[in-house]
Amino acid sequence: MNKTLIVAKRDYLAAIRSKPFLVGLIVVPLMGGSGFIGIGLMKAKPDIRERRVAIVDRTGVTAESIISSAQEKNAKDLFDKKTGRQLTPRYVFETIAPDDSAPDTQRLTLSDRVRGHQLFAFIEVGHDALHPPAPDDSGAIPQSGRVDYYSNAGGVDETREWLDGPINDGLRRARLTKLGVDPARFTDALAVVRVQSMSLLSRDEQTGAIQTARKKSELEGFIVPFALVMLLFMIVLTSSTSMLSAVAEDKMQRVYEMLLASASPFDLIMGKVVAAVALSLTSSVLYIAAGLFVLSSLALTGMMPPSLIAWFVIYLVADMMVLAALSAAMGSACASPNDAQHLAIVLIMPALIPIFVMMPVMQDPNSTFSTVMSLIPPFTPILMLLRQASPTGIPAWQPFAGLFGIILWTLAVTWAAARIFRIAILIQGKTASIPQLFRWAVRG
Repeated sequence: MNKTLIVAKRDYLAAIRSKPFLVGLIVVPLMGGSGFIGIGLMKAKPDIRERRVAIVDRTGVTAESIISSAQEKNAKDLFDKKTGRQLTPRYVFETIAPDDSAPDTQRLTLSDRVRGHQLFAFIEVGHDALHPPAPDDSGAIPQSGRVDYYSNAGGVDETREWLDGPINDGLRRARLTKLGVDPARFTDALAVVRVQSMSLLSRDEQTGAIQTARKKSELEGFIVPFALVMLLFMIVLTSSTSMLSAVAEDKMQRVYEMLLASASPFDLIMGKVVAAVALSLTSSVLYIAAGLFVLSSLALTGMMPPSLIAWFVIYLVADMMVLAALSAAMGSACASPNDAQHLAIVLIMPALIPIFVMMPVMQDPNSTFSTVMSLIPPFTPILMLLRQASPTGIPAWQPFAGLFGIILWTLAVTWAAARIFRIAILIQGKTASIPQLFRWAVRG
């Protein structure tokens, strides 16, 4: 044990003093959180320049109601109710008489105005938009039954999304007008009832009392599970894959031939595994602290219960032990660091497969598929954490069943990796194949 700790201490100190580790400690969270930082900056300083939109109304009766609906929404959303600060652009509309004799020429003229920044966009309401015809065999609706939006914006256009509500609301008002409904009753007829997402009710097993449902936050249901899983994935991947080439390089330089004079192969591999776990924990402390600081500043600390952080650390240690042991074993079987890169895919597959199935698990955390996948030891750390972080919750016994499987899996993989390491570390000249690695793991 003393020799294992000496090897672990040497590898750990060498790693944390290296520039790549220090740079990665800063760059990885910046890369992962740059999107959220960008969104935050956009929210802090939104683009509030006036946006002029032209409407070509081929029905002859909907432009006025669309503009009225848009102006009501603009008046409601334009300023922050508390600070009075402008939050959204002011939309200004103009109606264009349709040119039925040369519609494409008219569209080109309006497109040139958009390109010349005289307009932000223009809308064309088809003459059958009030009563759209049935889709054709391919599922497409004829142009006469659509509302087409033309702009020079990129793939993500907040103006198109903003106009979606007023356009449909305006079309409904025009239909009600044709049906003879009093305009004074439009607000009541078109009132939208919000559908609130709620948790399921449950009964307290100790008291027997029914626990009432609570509101489920969309942010809580996606951001927290996604952020935790991606953080676990990044830490595990960056900490374990670097060991693969490092062990191969040390072998090529015959470092282990000198170390084996004073320590056994098991001491060496366990020392490297312990060092890798310590490095991952060092990174996680910084990242978790930063995440809690962000949640605290947003008054969302309740979204991250302490029990979830504890399980995160448990899964991190278990996953790191498995992948670090595999990295050391496969690295010892390679003739050079370049050869080690070809085996990296074998190493990262246990972490990649859960990422591939992450969305169906998030959509239904308690389905048979999600439960079975999360109880398979190589996938348990990521998928079980994902299910535990979801607002729906999971049965209390499942994390402990998964933990038991992880412990058995970790012991088995570490034992097999030590047998491979013991044989492969002194073999020079040729990289071992996958079948050879299996034979060494079984036969010793």
